[in-house]
Amino acid sequence: MKVLANDGISKSGIKALERAGFEVITTKVAQEQVENYINTNKIDVILVRSATKVRKDIIDNCPSLKIIGRGGVGMDNIDVDYARSKGLHVINTPASSSESVAELVFAHLFTGVRFLHDSNRNMPLEGDTHFDGLKKAYANGMELRGKTLGIIGFGRIGRNVAKIALGLGMKVIASDKYVGQAVIRLDFYNGQFINVDIVTEPLEDLLKHSHFITLHVPSQDGYIIGKDEFQLMKDNVGIINAARGGVIDEVALLDALDDEKVLFAGLDVFENEPSPEIKILMHPKISLTPHIGAATDEAQDRIGTELAEQIISLLKNN
Repeated sequence: MKVLANDGISKSGIKALERAGFEVITTKVAQEQVENYINTNKIDVILVRSATKVRKDIIDNCPSLKIIGRGGVGMDNIDVDYARSKGLHVINTPASSSESVAELVFAHLFTGVRFLHDSNRNMPLEGDTHFDGLKKAYANGMELRGKTLGIIGFGRIGRNVAKIALGLGMKVIASDKYVGQAVIRLDFYNGQFINVDIVTEPLEDLLKHSHFITLHVPSQDGYIIGKDEFQLMKDNVGIINAARGGVIDEVALLDALDDEKVLFAGLDVFENEPSPEIKILMHPKISLTPHIGAATDEAQDRIGTELAEQIISLLKNN
């Protein structure tokens, strides 16, 4: 059986699949050629991340396909319900990248509160001539300890964010339409642990009481954070989106930054990927990464292994 890992797969995933008798192909096939490649090579499984799309046309016209796999969580690039209605298995790896995404959230938070995103732009340009001026410009940093972090979406990633926040001494409040309460377990290096109970709150309360806000929700039909929501927030709030582009109204975000309602933003995802708006990319108060939440060696290793285990279970053990 043949597996096309069109957006890549870890070495551990390849080894696991090959040991089970699968042929793993890591050739990168252009989107417009995917259908033809699958049919020509009789591909049984296609694995994608966020780049390759598997829509109705591929599902209808590729009879050899048995499994569509997504390395990661969100599956908005796959017509999931339609594929399943046609008898295909659609799998993903929701637990594998949670820690990596959570750590990136705090990379953006630490960057924002100490102006690292702007300093890293200006020091190479002016550090040798305006050192004292830059030192003064970045003198009003703040600590995260003791501040309130609002987490919108309290699934696996949101709970991993909460773990780090609690470890830093932050207060955590969360909002989730589908989760009423969660127990956050903090494990320490010596085997000790503590449990912290968090009861979710209405979104409006979270917006009013948080010093920093981070989103961890799937793709939505509309914005979760727009002009009205920004008006509810504290002054000088920081906001992070490492979830999906389109959950924050970027025009409203730019206005809130320019009006100094929002102190800084950290964005790993954008409304217009892979071509974000230039006003977003050039704004001095936005910390930017190119959708790399799950892009750590550890996460990719777990993703590859988890995908392999699911494929083997579905096609070899049944």
